Amino acid sequence: MILGIIGIVVSLLLLITLAYRGVPVIIAAPIASAVCLIFSGAPILASYTEIFMPAMGDFVRNFFPVFLVGAIFGLLMTVTGYAESIARTITSWLGSRSAIAATVITSALMTYGGISLFVVAFVMYPLARELFRVADIPRRLVPGTIALGIFTFTMTALPGTPQVQNVIPGQFFGTGSYAGPVLGTVGGAMIFGLGLLWLEFRRRSLIAKGEHFDSDASRQVIGGPADDGGSRTAVALAPPNRVVPFLPLLTVAVVNFACTLVFFPAMDWSYLEGEQFGAITVDDRAALWAVLLAILAAIALIVLLNIRHFAELRAGFYDGAKHSMLPIFSTASEVGYGAVVASVAAFAVIRDSVFTMGANALVTSVVTTSITAGLTGSSSGGMTIALNALGEDLRAMADQEGMSLEIMHRLTAMAAGGIDTLPHSGAVVTLLIVCGLTHRQSYKDIGMVTLVIPVLVVAVLVTGVSVVA
Repeated sequence: MILGIIGIVVSLLLLITLAYRGVPVIIAAPIASAVCLIFSGAPILASYTEIFMPAMGDFVRNFFPVFLVGAIFGLLMTVTGYAESIARTITSWLGSRSAIAATVITSALMTYGGISLFVVAFVMYPLARELFRVADIPRRLVPGTIALGIFTFTMTALPGTPQVQNVIPGQFFGTGSYAGPVLGTVGGAMIFGLGLLWLEFRRRSLIAKGEHFDSDASRQVIGGPADDGGSRTAVALAPPNRVVPFLPLLTVAVVNFACTLVFFPAMDWSYLEGEQFGAITVDDRAALWAVLLAILAAIALIVLLNIRHFAELRAGFYDGAKHSMLPIFSTASEVGYGAVVASVAAFAVIRDSVFTMGANALVTSVVTTSITAGLTGSSSGGMTIALNALGEDLRAMADQEGMSLEIMHRLTAMAAGGIDTLPHSGAVVTLLIVCGLTHRQSYKDIGMVTLVIPVLVVAVLVTGVSVVA
């Protein structure tokens, strides 16, 4: 048993090391799984085909539609020029002197509007770079500023966000995407406010030391974003009506809200009890279906508004479909790894120790999700691994304690968006590559706004909820 536990730890360290060194997770996860199986004495081939692959396939089956439509939506917003128009409009409202706030708000608006996180990073970098250049803000702060807008409060905290990190808990707790609205709004506001304070503090500190946009310490050293994000020709780079580019984002919010709180509860879903639908309930799929319909409605609106340019839009559909593949399969591969770890006998010892540590359901869910997200470097992957292994027990435990599943949903999602951004995180590595900067130059600020502040906020909220309960 001791050897099995050592194998789990070694495999996790190997996964982190391989990911940090740039090995694709699709390759790294099976390798780490094999190491875990060797230490535990379990059969490698049978575990790969009968445990790893089914778990990976289940994640793709459940969440691929969201990854697909989110990537397509993001590419269409780029191709039409709507994304750039939104950025320029918000900047004109706030002024170039507020480059940091303008970048965060624009990034957040796009993320909350349903655009894939990685697509937002590609779209925002050239715009943020220009804003920072005009305001003479050190370039090294660009990644942290974008990260605050896309990897934190709009990804997990704000109720109704269509990002997959807000959909996953609903699959286990039977909750919707608007779960815990007050708690999520308060937490989101805290992360946003503290993140902006940190970035502004850093701006003043660096400028006081004589650093500027083109200083050596902030100079671009890796190369700019991929052509997919910054050089594509837009259909309408400057729409005459500034309101139009915001309509698709507004559509996502309105349709998601209406489906979750109005239409779905009013419909008859009794047919879902049939065997052909797996005897599920609407609560098991409501969050996923609402987000899917919301983004599809926004895509349809973009097509209608630009029907004369459908040939150009078609390229956005193709590119979006291609760009959805790597993120979904990378995350699914991590989920497969988690299933392998959960299958070995040593994991039962770890699981039982988690439930006997004396914590309530909320603390147990938050801690386990946070740890697995940090180890895998993925909020969605880590949360799925934790809830696949412990979700049913956590739900039963919460019911027994009288803990609100909506609160469990919101704080578990927020916990997934904390230490998932350790240096080996694929999201962090990708963002730095897009911005052409290194960990040494920019990770301090990324870590502060996406890791330290969110973890502190979640700790405060969990403590507050536990005291009140």
